[in-house]
Parts: sequence; C-alpha cells; structure tokens
Amino acid sequence: MLLAFDTATATASVAVYDLANDTLLGETTWLARRRQTQDLLAAAHALLDQVGRTPAQIGALAATTGPGSFTGVRIALSTLKGMALGLPQPPRVVGLPTLAVTAAPWLAVAGSVSPHAAVCAYLQAGRGRYNWVVFAPADGLRRPASTDHHAGNAADFAAALSAPDRPVWLVGEPAAELCDAVASHDHVTVVDGVAGLRRGGVLARLAAQHLAAGHADDPAALQPLYLQEP
Repeated sequence: MLLAFDTATATASVAVYDLANDTLLGETTWLARRRQTQDLLAAAHALLDQVGRTPAQIGALAATTGPGSFTGVRIALSTLKGMALGLPQPPRVVGLPTLAVTAAPWLAVAGSVSPHAAVCAYLQAGRGRYNWVVFAPADGLRRPASTDHHAGNAADFAAALSAPDRPVWLVGEPAAELCDAVASHDHVTVVDGVAGLRRGGVLARLAAQHLAAGHADDPAALQPLYLQEP
C-alpha cells in the first residue's frame, strides 16, 4: 500500500493506493491554506480508517517536492521522511515535482488531440507571478529539474505561449488573471480550474508508475525543489 502527500500549495491532498491491485482506495483534497501542519496527519489517519487500512500496512510513500510555498513543500517531505524512519519496514519512496503531478492526467488527453500537442502545467508563485513547465504527451514519467521551470507574471506567461505552433492545454489551479491574458490565444485550451487541481490520487498513481519502473528514491536524499528568481 502507498500513502501519498501533497502540501505544496494552499490546496492539500492525501491518497491511499493499493499497489498490488493498481487501485486508488481513497483520497482527500481540501483547501488547507496555512494549516497543512495541523491537518495533514489527521487527514491521513482519517483516510486510512475510512478505507480500512492501518499504518503498519504502508509499504511505500510519495510526496510532491516542489515548487510551491516554502513551508508547504517542506511539510509533505518532512512527514514522508519521518514516516519512512518510523514504519516497521523501510518503505519505498518517491518524490515528484509538483507540476509533473499537475500535468499527468492531461497528457493522454492532449496526445489524443494531436501527437504534437503540449500540456503546460502552472502554479501561482505569489505576488502575481507564476511557475510553469511544458510537457509533451510522451512525458508521463518525466521529472523536470529546476532548469526546466519558467517564471514570470501573467503577461510573461502569455507571451511564452503566444506562438501557435501546436495545441496547448493549460492546466493548474484557478487563475482568472492568467485566463484573461491568454484569452486571445486560439491554440490554448484552458482547463477548468477545479479539473486542473492537483489531487493525491494522481500523485499516488504516478508514484506507483515510477516504482514499477524502478525509480524509487533515497528518502535521506530527497530535497525540496525551490526555484531561483531571475
């Protein structure tokens, strides 16, 4: 069984995944704001109870590594590291960039429209700024490095998407300012903000795929993915 945590932004999520049967057992997603520390373990315990599982059955852990809020990213990673040390058997561990999780559900959808389509996953970085990464449909197991991420305001972001060389699916948490900035880009499809939310079940499923591919991480070596401002 795998337990997955995402606290990178104000929207937090937890999921429980049955690795043996490749099945999502349950997930909880909520607007935590700045209460991730208080809410996370309580939400995880409640979800385990709901799906009839116990901490002793956890054999794998996953968390988003960033980018995101400075404290939010560290909460999920610290919880993962602490649980990895405290579980009866050392679990397999996977850390995944936040925007890889955001993009994951939409890669096949974009690819079905065009093999040349792109999924641009973004998050709000505060003070009117955004971080984003562009994914191809075949990038299902890609873990973008810090150098693959872009940063800028809504105008910068819209300018980066202005060339109509391929269809683009824009995916992320609700951002009215960004939607307005790309409204004239006919080649850009803006995914509804609710549908674009990261969810623990997607993180868990993606982590299971990485484990199946042999991509487990050393929990002691996992570090937050913070981006340097230009």
